[in-house]
This record gives sequence, structure tokens and C-alpha cells, in this order.
Amino acid sequence: MNNLTKMKILKPAYEVFEAFVDPSKIGNFWFSTSSERWEQGKTITVRYDEYNAQLELTIIEIIENEKIVFQWGEDGEAHIVTITLEKIDQMSTIIEIIEEGFKENDDDFVNRILENKEGWVYMLTCLKGYLEFGVYQLRSALVLD
Repeated sequence: MNNLTKMKILKPAYEVFEAFVDPSKIGNFWFSTSSERWEQGKTITVRYDEYNAQLELTIIEIIENEKIVFQWGEDGEAHIVTITLEKIDQMSTIIEIIEEGFKENDDDFVNRILENKEGWVYMLTCLKGYLEFGVYQLRSALVLD
């Protein structure tokens, strides 16, 4: 089962792409830190300092300014995430995120899908605030119970 989330960002695709792959930028809207630049074949360590959480992403595919594919999660629960950037014009991009790997027979399936969708909408909202309006650190405002 897949989960799809889309948003329009009023910035060129190359700026949206760099926000993800450049470790000096990603902390402004998503993870607190990223161990290095995202490149195909690398395993990247990302942290959420606010939640004392760390995880690894394996970068499966990168097409500059167009696509990022990575895997995250434990072996039995690993998911594939595909981020696609569609250039609308010189100053706007549609970003599409598809996360695959949800098990429909999981007793908590509906909650997992809803929480996942909520997370992607929140991250994309933080990305929009950062790139379009220069608002930093929105991501650290989320309170987890």
C-alpha cells in the first residue's frame, strides 16, 4: 500500500532539490541534522534532536532536480520513499511524495497511514515556510505525545 502527498512550492525545482540533499539546509525544515550530502548509494544518518531520535536512510536513486528515492525503517518494516519534483515554470514546483511498504493486514493500518500522511503534510508545510517565506525551524514546533 502506498501513501501519496503533494504540494506546490513557489520556488524552482533546483532550490527544492537542494533543500533536501544539502545537509546545511535540511535542518531548516525537516531533520535537525543530516550526516552528509544525499547521493545515490550512500547511507545517510539523520537526527531529530528534539525527540532524541536517529535513523539511517539508504539513498537508492537521485536524479538532480527531479527525483530522490530512499529506504528507511527496520528490515521487517522498511519503506521506500520517492520524492518527485515537477517543474511547473521557472518559479514553481509540484513536489510529490509516495511512501510504499504499508501492510494492509496490519491491525493498526489505518492509524499508520493517517500518521504518515500527517507527517508528510507537516514536513511539506515546513519546507514551504522555509523556502517561500524564510521561516526556519517550524519542524521543531511539533509536539509528540
